Amino acid sequence: MVTAKAWVMKKHFEGFPKTSDFDLKEIELPNLKDGELLLESVFLSVDPYMRPYSRRDMKEGDIMIGTQVARIVESKNPAFRVGAFAVGRSGWRTHFISDGKDLQLLPSNWPESLPRSLALGTVGMPGLTAYFGLLEVCKMKPGETVLVNAAAGAVGSVVGQLAKIGGCKVVGCAGSDDKVSYLKELGFDEAFNYKTVTSLDEALRKASPDGYDCFFDNVGGEFTSIAINQMKKYGRIAVCGAISQYNDSVPQKGPYIQVPMIFNELRMEGFIVTRWNNRREEGLKALLKWVVEGKVKYHEHVTEGFENMPLAFIGMLKGKNLGKAIVKV
Repeated sequence: MVTAKAWVMKKHFEGFPKTSDFDLKEIELPNLKDGELLLESVFLSVDPYMRPYSRRDMKEGDIMIGTQVARIVESKNPAFRVGAFAVGRSGWRTHFISDGKDLQLLPSNWPESLPRSLALGTVGMPGLTAYFGLLEVCKMKPGETVLVNAAAGAVGSVVGQLAKIGGCKVVGCAGSDDKVSYLKELGFDEAFNYKTVTSLDEALRKASPDGYDCFFDNVGGEFTSIAINQMKKYGRIAVCGAISQYNDSVPQKGPYIQVPMIFNELRMEGFIVTRWNNRREEGLKALLKWVVEGKVKYHEHVTEGFENMPLAFIGMLKGKNLGKAIVKV
């Protein structure tokens, strides 16, 4: 008999989540049935999507949603061997039982030199979000100018690097000078701290006087209201996230976007990466290859200890992470 620890959402978040909104529970797991396997979480992910999805998909008392890299410790399923690693979507828990249908084994050619936690970041859902958002929604072309906000985060940092691989000029913004320095290390052509510029409009114009062909939007709110007026004719906007609005108690009221949309004949499309689940292997193969070749660099913000899941989540929502936020059990 295995006892799992799990973090539950004690009450729905009001404004920024607080540690008191969570509760740590112990759950006795049953013995395995034929076809099942027992997994032990090694790395867990904290991501911005958890904030709005918790309101939409969870009820109070549910285990917090989320993804982990887990090691198989017992198996009664011949397709899964003990000791293998898999990505699962079983929420904030230390151990869980699966029938294997909801698991993705790490690629057999995963290099020993790479941390397996990358399967939650650059070579996982955030990387795939950047990959398909750029290729299928923005439809970037060589020579174009790409703008990405929250550019030092798990998705944005990959967006910028893939755009450079694709032959584009890349402008990124982030919320600290350290993050801006990181963006320049990654090869961004222009980068600035949106918290310290006197005018976001002027900063965007200075970074690309001719405007932007593609805008990969992770932030929404006021940033988008300003940036949309600097899009080029037939520009494309991929709406990936709206982290500036996730913790609002009162919805923001922004300017209307119809005039710039009409005058510049823009295309603005929201997307969720699961749309391309049938091409997941294609994306992961490309991302892993670029990481191994050194064309895509990564940075992980690792918090030690399962007991610190809520603190890691809250810190990520406040922008304290550089790159992908990970919890190591």
